[in-house]
Amino acid sequence: MKSVYNGESSVLESLMSLNSFTSQRPYSMTLIHKGVRTQFERILDIFTAIDLSSNNFEGDIPLSIQDLRGLESLNLSNNHFQGRVFPSLGYLENLESLDLSRNKLSGEIPQQLVQLSFLAIFNVSFNNLDGRIPQGKQFNTFENSSYEGNPRLCGEPLSNDCRNWNVSRSEPTSDESESLFPSEGIDWVFVFCGVGSGLVIGIVIGSFLYTRYIDGFTKRKII
Repeated sequence: MKSVYNGESSVLESLMSLNSFTSQRPYSMTLIHKGVRTQFERILDIFTAIDLSSNNFEGDIPLSIQDLRGLESLNLSNNHFQGRVFPSLGYLENLESLDLSRNKLSGEIPQQLVQLSFLAIFNVSFNNLDGRIPQGKQFNTFENSSYEGNPRLCGEPLSNDCRNWNVSRSEPTSDESESLFPSEGIDWVFVFCGVGSGLVIGIVIGSFLYTRYIDGFTKRKII
């Protein structure tokens, strides 16, 4: 929510002080809801959408958002939020649009979000998420664009199969295996020369020791 307040307090301070999300103050506001930009000259008395996109917010997503059970749209895109997508977002049963794209979020997408039966817009693209994408209900309707920019995500609708992803992590490829014992750059002439020299020296030393042993044994018998 991008808004301009004509009074003295900042927008963020005003929002944080309104626990019931009601206001009579003279704001103007541009709201992006489900990808559609709408301009409001005055804000409705009851907020059902939060748009804090394209700011410089950082740190974890505030856990208190889970208490806004009437929330229908949440847009936190284009910020610097870190940490995980917390499972309790699944409590926002009226949520229709959730945009967390272009942040620095990590970890898996919580399976609990599947219970958001009204969720029509979901975007977590361009983060650092990994693991299997939840399946079922509304999540069966989202397209690749909802998840792009997260190379460690796997499962439908992405073409990255989770089984292949696990195999590629745990088993080296043939190129990687060959790189453990590289054949290029080795001069095999020197290798064979070294082996041959060692064998000759071993035979000479062995013959010398054997001859000394025989001579000593013969002398003891004569005495």
